[in-house]
Amino acid sequence: MSTKSKGINAERELIHKFWSKKWAAIRVAGSGSSSFPSPDLLVGNKIRKMAIECKVTKEDKKYFSEGDIEKLKTFSELFGAEPWIAVKFNKEPWFFINLEDLEKTPQGFMVSITIARNRGLLFEEIII
Repeated sequence: MSTKSKGINAERELIHKFWSKKWAAIRVAGSGSSSFPSPDLLVGNKIRKMAIECKVTKEDKKYFSEGDIEKLKTFSELFGAEPWIAVKFNKEPWFFINLEDLEKTPQGFMVSITIARNRGLLFEEIII
């Protein structure tokens, strides 16, 4: 399975999880290839809206360019949604990371499995 297919399947998995809890959720097709800032998922209910960038990795760390994080922030501000990173490490549940909890690197930002476990929220916690 290609990396792109794994990412699409992961996004679809989250869509199903949100809908199962009565949250509206859509996948933004081509989100990474558009010249306009756009997240992978838009989810929400009557109270809360979130713009989510989803990543799946076999590594212990996932890196993000400064530009990717800025695009997520820009979209979220214009749309009125909370920006979140959803990351799934190998054999781990989904973790939802607030942008403030990303670690700054010389090239951008990073989330490690340790940061995710210590500061991230699980799916059940994010939908409260």
